[in-house]
Parts: sequence; structure tokens; C-alpha cells
Amino acid sequence: MKSTLKKLLPFAVVGVISGATTVGTIQYFDHGSNNADQSYFTKGSNVSFAGMNTAAVGDDFVKAAKTTVPAVVTIKNYQNRATSGGGRASEQDLFDFFFGDPFGGGGRGQQRQKQQQQTPDNMPSGMGSGVIISPDGYIISNNHVVAGASKLEVVLSNKKSYIATLIGTDPNTDISLLKIEEKGLPYLNFANSDNIEVGQWALAVGNPLGLNSTVTAGIISAKGRGIGILGGQGKATNPIESFIQTDAAINPGNSGGALVNTNGDLIGINSAIQSTTGYYQGYGFAVPANLARKIVEDIKKFGIVQRGFLGVQSLDLSDDMQVAAYNKQKKTNIKAGSGVYVTGFGDKSGAEDAGLKVGDIITKIDATNITDFADLSMSIGSKRPGDKVQLVYLRNGKENTTTVTLKDQQGGTSTRTKADLTVTEKIGAEFQGLDDRTKAYYGLTSGVVAKNVVEGSEIAKAGIVDGYIITEINGKPVNSQKDVESLLSKFTGTGQIKYMDDYGRGYQRGFKMP
Repeated sequence: MKSTLKKLLPFAVVGVISGATTVGTIQYFDHGSNNADQSYFTKGSNVSFAGMNTAAVGDDFVKAAKTTVPAVVTIKNYQNRATSGGGRASEQDLFDFFFGDPFGGGGRGQQRQKQQQQTPDNMPSGMGSGVIISPDGYIISNNHVVAGASKLEVVLSNKKSYIATLIGTDPNTDISLLKIEEKGLPYLNFANSDNIEVGQWALAVGNPLGLNSTVTAGIISAKGRGIGILGGQGKATNPIESFIQTDAAINPGNSGGALVNTNGDLIGINSAIQSTTGYYQGYGFAVPANLARKIVEDIKKFGIVQRGFLGVQSLDLSDDMQVAAYNKQKKTNIKAGSGVYVTGFGDKSGAEDAGLKVGDIITKIDATNITDFADLSMSIGSKRPGDKVQLVYLRNGKENTTTVTLKDQQGGTSTRTKADLTVTEKIGAEFQGLDDRTKAYYGLTSGVVAKNVVEGSEIAKAGIVDGYIITEINGKPVNSQKDVESLLSKFTGTGQIKYMDDYGRGYQRGFKMP
């Protein structure tokens, strides 16, 4: 665990902000937009995006703080002791170092993991923040804030507490959507994060280091940052990283909190800090509001995220080291610069259908200039299967334009609901049959190895991680992916699963099949 933490420190994840204290020097600039009492989820609402925010130095953030603080909540993550250990680091473990530790352990290495396994049932295993986005109780937060939870408690700024329902999560953007049963709640409006500018003032609001309702101020330091944190954790299969970078002070315990402009409009969901200590060193990162809004809209409407893909394998030309490594490996002489170089295509690729070829350089998607992979990831990842995009690319130095129809990973162009998911997608893992030698070693007559286990999935909640051996499902032996699919294709409700961990210890646990 210590070595894992050391690797994580350069891109320390988690952090973000809070608000009840006002910090300030700058003016609230009324851009004249009408922020009527309409949340994103209000039926029939036509939410207008907040406009540009150009407050002048010399005024304060009082109005923005008063708007934001009541809409930012504390989220307490309770985990069953049976599923919070298991011999391997879970996503919650990896983020605990930055969450803030209510037990005073500092979240360090194996010591913190032992503390987590010994956590009393009435004490949270981790804490983070969230933002109310509708008056009827929908709350947006980070995926890593809710990961592995058996119970989620939401505490409002007025100290009123609720047990929340987890509506859905998306590890690829580190976004989650929760719901509490209440009406008339304070909430924040989404702003158009495409319109924010570097140098613009921003406030971070959350619950850092156990200090509820804290507000800090800073500026937007950069846009479109990719820091390799989501894919680096192994939880995101197709991560979208195009973070807003801010120097507003953020610290452990603030993940899932609000990044707002001086009008109090939501421009981002605080998700990560970059630090060598785990504490604020001037760099914080937030998921842009436009992307977060799309993700929670999908989760609420379809139950799953609708993700469109170009279907290209690519090289980020802005990354000199990546280009050099690719040239060395492939014995090519590609020049570093701006744009995304097409190195290949996936199956049923929409981009290939539209005429793109290996060697083309993508420079623009619709109105967005593509300077690096973060730009491409954001512009495509915020769209759905079946959407059409206008793509500009260079071929042999000549600019060309084509229209690409985006597809899902199965090559389809239609939206899907949970009912359309495969068994693998529902349960959150793939399975590979055991060879005879492994069966003989463990004294087994059946078994499959779990792989690509999705954090927070139903099978992960049962305590299973990559490499564990499943021997039976609902009392039936399994020896292949096909066996698992056959047993679960029409099954719903609570089932039983028998499995073995890395040390040969056997378990039988319940799991839910949606």
C-alpha cells in the first residue's frame, strides 16, 4: 500500500472545497441572466446557462457564497467490514488518503486499511462532498466518494441528515448521482463551462478536513487538463479527462464539492488535487459542468451513461514524450505538434466509415479546436451514440472535412437502457475459465477467474476483485463466460455467489442482479 500511495502522490486524487466561511476580494458582476427557480431536473424547465463572469477586483464573494453553501452537502460513506478489506486496495482505499480521516489515522498505507476493516458499523469509512442540483433532492458527487458504500448518508449545511439512494455512477468521468427524499431544497444551476476563461475568478465550496461549509477563492488556472488520474487507477475503461484547473484552496474531504463562478453558478465538480503531500499545493481539478450535466442526465433518464465513440486509436501530438516513444516503437518519424494522429481503428468504427485513414490528423470537432487528446476526449465523450459530428482533419497537409456518426462500443447507434445491458455489463465483470492445472492446484472441479471488475459493480460489492475465482453462482458450477451468462441472463433479484480469494480462502456472498 505504501508503494501504491507513493505512485499516486504526484497525481493525488480527491480534493475539493467547501463553503460557509467567505473569503473575498472582488465584485459580483450581474450579467443580467435570469436565474429563475428552475433546476436541471425540474420538469418542463428550460434552464438557461449562466453567462460570462467578469467580476472586478475590490468586491467580495458574499452573494455567491450565500447561494452556494446551502446547496453543498457532506456525504458519509459506510462500508460493510466484510467488503472493505479483502487483501487488495479498493478504489475507496486509494482515495482514502485524500478524503480526510475521521479516525485520526491520516489514511496512511496498511495502517489506514486496518483501521478501515475495524471501522464500527456506525462510523463512516470515508467522507466527501456533494452538490444539490434540484429542489427534489438529486445530488451530484464523485464516483470515488460513493465507491464501495453499503450505506450513504447525506448531511445538509443545516445539519439535517438523510439516507441517500445511489442512482448511478460513471468511473470514466468520476461522477455519481444520488437522491434524497425531500422537497424545496436549495440547489445550484449549471453554468456553461465552455464559456469560462483562464484568469476568471472561481470559488470552491465543500467540506475539507472535517471543516463543514468552507469557501475558498482563486482563479481558473487552465482548461482541458488531462492528468492521467482516472485511467491510472484502473477503474475507468474509457476515461474522459478534460479538467478545469484552479488555484482555489482545496483539501482532503472536498471531493464532489462545487466550483462556482461569482454568480454562484456551478462551473465544475471538484474531483482531484495534484500534490506531493496529499494536501493543497496550488493545483486543484474539477470536472466541467457541461460534462457532469450530461452524465447525470443520462443516469437519470436511461440508468446508464450513453457514450459515443469515434472508433479511432490515436496519438496525442502535443505530448512530445508520447510521440518519441511511438516513433521508437513503430520506427516512424511522426512530428510532435498540435492535434490527434490516427494510428488505427476499432471494430465498426464510425470514423473509418466516414473515410478517415491511418495517418490523418484530427484538428477540429464541430466548433472545438482539437489541440490534444483531452480536447478530443471531451468533445466526443460528451455526446451519445447516433450523434453526428463534423470532423476536420489533415491528410498530407491538406485540410478535409467529413461527418461522422458516433457509435457505442458494440457498434450501435441507438441509446440503451439497463434492460438492454449484457450480463457482463449488469454484473460488472468478465470471466475466464480455469485451466486444468489451476483447478488441480486448488482442488477444484469448476471455476472461472474474474477480470475487468468494475469498481462499485454488483460483483465488486460482493467482495470480488480481479483474479478471484468464482466456483458457483446460485448453487450451480460455472466453467466459462457462457455459463455465467446462461445462469444470469434472465435472473433478477438477490443471488448467491461462491468464490475464492488469492490465498485460497473461500467465501459465499449475496449479490443483486438488476
